[in-house]
Amino acid sequence: MNIRRWEAGMLAANCYLVQCPETGEAALIDPGGDGEMLLRRAEEAKAKIVAIINTHGHSDHIAANGDIKKATGATILCHEAEAASIISPGKNLSLYIGASITSPPADRLLKDGDVLTIGRTVRLEVLHTPGHTVGGICLRGQGVVFTGDTLFHGSIGRTDLPGGSYNQILHSIREKLLALPDDTVVYPGHGPESTIGFERVNNPFLTE
Repeated sequence: MNIRRWEAGMLAANCYLVQCPETGEAALIDPGGDGEMLLRRAEEAKAKIVAIINTHGHSDHIAANGDIKKATGATILCHEAEAASIISPGKNLSLYIGASITSPPADRLLKDGDVLTIGRTVRLEVLHTPGHTVGGICLRGQGVVFTGDTLFHGSIGRTDLPGGSYNQILHSIREKLLALPDDTVVYPGHGPESTIGFERVNNPFLTE
């Protein structure tokens, strides 16, 4: 699969285009804003966006859902526990930054173990990793994992927001993410990429 990353939105969330090289079909993971830019970049990549996947429902990861869906007709997917957040400015926390951001409702609700197929070659397994939010997910592909706001380079997601739990996020990371091979590339929701092996040894939250 081909992977491209752009920072989008006021909080510079990482948005990933995951594209099948054979068909050009692609998923857009966490379009957090700047919809016109993302659409332009996708067009430059000759990508046909067929799915919008939200790792969780916070506004900085969903803000361009509507623009992308309107332009492409793509299906919006999120975990079943995040369905209410993406359509509610209160639940997605945009009200707290003086905005009123909403997404169209999810077209498909996900659960742990679901496998998403994009084109002929892209397969993404849904890993339910609560802790940052109740319905937070990571997406495991071949040799990669998209971790949203669960795991960052040298850090972990915030747990002081509604639905967050420090003990739960550590459990999610240790049970779901550290079970992956060390050479698995980590593509987080903010900041630079990493690997599972690096985080296992160097992440201070995991080596306490």
